[in-house]
This record gives sequence, C-alpha cells and structure tokens, in this order.
Amino acid sequence: MATIFTRIIDGDIPGTFVHRDDWCVVFLSINPLAHGHALVVPIAEHDHWVDVPADLAAHLFAVAHRVGRAQARAFGCERVGVIIAGYEVPHTHIHLVPTNDMRELNFANAAASVTRDELDAAAASIIAALAALD
Repeated sequence: MATIFTRIIDGDIPGTFVHRDDWCVVFLSINPLAHGHALVVPIAEHDHWVDVPADLAAHLFAVAHRVGRAQARAFGCERVGVIIAGYEVPHTHIHLVPTNDMRELNFANAAASVTRDELDAAAASIIAALAALD
C-alpha cells in the first residue's frame, strides 16, 4: 500500500509543492514546526534513510541545501534546521525548518493545522527565493 507521501506525490491527496524533479519533491508540512517548514521526499519509497541509494541521498541533500538557502532568504531566520526522524511516515523524508532557536525543533510544538492561505503564502515566498537563487 502506498504511503501518504506517495499519495501526495501522485496527486491523490493535496500538497503544497515548492520543488519537483525526477527523483524527489519538496512540499510544505501540514503540521509545521514553523512557517515554511518543508519536507524533501524521494519519489521512490524507502522506509529508512540509511537504505536510500547513495546517489539518491546525495541528490536529496543537494535539493535540501538549495531549498534551505531559499527558506533562509524568504523568512530571515537564523538557521534552517534539518531533521531526519523517520518515525511518523515509513517513507524517507528530510524536514527543513526555518528557526531562530533550537527549541523550535521540537515535534511536540507542531501546529495541529495550518490554513491553505498560510501554506500558499509560505510556498510563494520559497518559490520566489528559489528563483532569486538561479
């Protein structure tokens, strides 16, 4: 059975995307730790990140690096935190969280929900910052 991330990638469930290529997508979290919290997700399902082929892992981190730079530009945060937890969904994903303090990287503080307008505004900011990097 497909993971919820595969269903988002395939368009069966709505997602707010800021990047897509042949190997991965980046979409915004619906339970964000901060405004602009994004997930880098490979299209191929791999449960544990250590099982991801090396070339795919390198690509995921290259995309994470680029999107993280865009998030820093878009949101003026001190850091973009990176988390690979792997417990919530059995599909490898990299959390990119704009932060100003280490305490913001706590899943207990995740928003229970976020509005479509908030997601769209964050996505527009990241997409514009990505374009400015090019």
